[in-house]
Amino acid sequence: MSPKLGYREIADHIRQGIVSGAYPTGTALPAEPELAAEFNASRSLVNRAMQVLAAEGLVRPRQGRGTIVTWLPPMTHSAARYARSTREAGGARGAFDAEIRALGLEPQHEIRVERTIPPQHIAEILGLDAGEESALVRRRRLLASGIPVRLNASWFPLEIAAGTVLEAEGPVIVGGVKTALAELGYPQTEGTERFTIRSPQGHEIDDLEISPERTVIDMVHIGRTESGRAVEVTTTVTPAHYLVVESTFPLA
Repeated sequence: MSPKLGYREIADHIRQGIVSGAYPTGTALPAEPELAAEFNASRSLVNRAMQVLAAEGLVRPRQGRGTIVTWLPPMTHSAARYARSTREAGGARGAFDAEIRALGLEPQHEIRVERTIPPQHIAEILGLDAGEESALVRRRRLLASGIPVRLNASWFPLEIAAGTVLEAEGPVIVGGVKTALAELGYPQTEGTERFTIRSPQGHEIDDLEISPERTVIDMVHIGRTESGRAVEVTTTVTPAHYLVVESTFPLA
């Protein structure tokens, strides 16, 4: 009989199995009694190991499905992801679609679209009247094989977006919103991004299915045309362990 392990050692073994693919992303781990027998440990130790892995964002318990593996290799966020060839590769519906397919997982989109009065800070960026229904917003919960990964909200001037494919409820835009804007005559030539690391708030905990102790990256992306006009503001909230930010810039 193998020597008994502590809960941290059990967590280490399961973590290695997750990263190596022995426990594939999106699938359920063996039930706790099976793991207890495998590691010659009590169920209480296995349960504590599960809590450690859940706190790290590697697994999530789901009612009726057991403990689901939610590990994803961190995705690199760089300017290269916005290249049209990347966003449209294989009919991808934007950069996220392409990134998730490259991992061998299935991208999924839950989308709500509405014409609305924009918040003051969004209105100022887009040059809109904050007191009027002057913006269109596409809100998206983005998943990878059923695992919530990002919460996005893309804002556009209503004068540009009204009655266009940007109002479509489903994930029908090949290349994402940047391709849609380009085909409407508003190709973007410059992007500005700001990143903040913070604790998740309110509905973000439930929508991303993360513990309140996790941190998230809150990103604001502004897309501008050659004339300098801002035509898109996209906010993104994602668990911090899912993203690596990479920048290349000149040095004097």
